[in-house]
Amino acid sequence: MATNRGFSRRDRIAEQIRRELAEVIRTELRDPRVGMISLTDVQVSPDYAHAKIFFSSLAGSDTLESVQEGLEKAAGFLRSELGKRISIHMTPQLHFVFDESLERGAQLSKLISEAVAISDQDHQA
Repeated sequence: MATNRGFSRRDRIAEQIRRELAEVIRTELRDPRVGMISLTDVQVSPDYAHAKIFFSSLAGSDTLESVQEGLEKAAGFLRSELGKRISIHMTPQLHFVFDESLERGAQLSKLISEAVAISDQDHQA
């Protein structure tokens, strides 16, 4: 329930979860499968029992499955660390979801560049 004054409490908690998890993953998670990922968004359920953590990976789609497995295996540890770092009544269950928007954006940019190149060739001919 957003107010005119800015973000809702849930939005603020979601952003805090994103920041804290990113820090824990970067500094404390030792699973080599996870590697370099970015947490792009967090959506918290209205009852704060669940959080969808959207991530992107620089490793490429061929390693996506192992990255996802690494995150799911570490979910208990990450939830425990999150509980130590933020003060909310209930630390949510963490659900990791690959964020395809960056990949789709790159594909669209490539298609646009190709279309512009073809158009330029047609105009020069």
